[in-house]
Amino acid sequence: MKTVGDRFPSFRLPATVSREPGKEFQEITEQSHPGKWLVVFSWPLDFTFVCPTEIAGFGRRDADFRERDAQVLGLSLDSQYVHLAWRKEHKDLRDLPFPMLADVKRELCSALGILHPKEGIPLRATLVVDPDGVIRFASVHDLDVGRNVDEVLRTLDALQTGELCPCNWQPGEKTLEVK
Repeated sequence: MKTVGDRFPSFRLPATVSREPGKEFQEITEQSHPGKWLVVFSWPLDFTFVCPTEIAGFGRRDADFRERDAQVLGLSLDSQYVHLAWRKEHKDLRDLPFPMLADVKRELCSALGILHPKEGIPLRATLVVDPDGVIRFASVHDLDVGRNVDEVLRTLDALQTGELCPCNWQPGEKTLEVK
């Protein structure tokens, strides 16, 4: 799996960005959001059970990520058409404010090394990428366990201080001084 210090791989993928007719899809690359932090999170498959809780959780906190100059990108193997159908069908996903990347050829998931070795579907990976394209945080969960969006935000805040942040550090608290 790509990890902290690695460059985030280049990609060019279709994405579902809206339910509005004629504006549903857009091509997204690693350079579509220059100068921004990227928060890329993957889920195994659309139309499953744990996945919409996480996706909706990231959606509810999207404004918080944007305040931190970060762009959220969701990622699964499903096509942009499946993403659109799921957004139309699931009330918590209808108005998602971030792109849902469609990695049907498994190119980005393979480059990231996040495919489950037996199932061949993405694990629940979360990567925070700095504006220079370097991965600064990497986390992966088993297929059955959802992640904590608040912790991803807290980690982004800590990374953006550029300082040493102790265990359980929260925004506004003192960072550590190097003596």
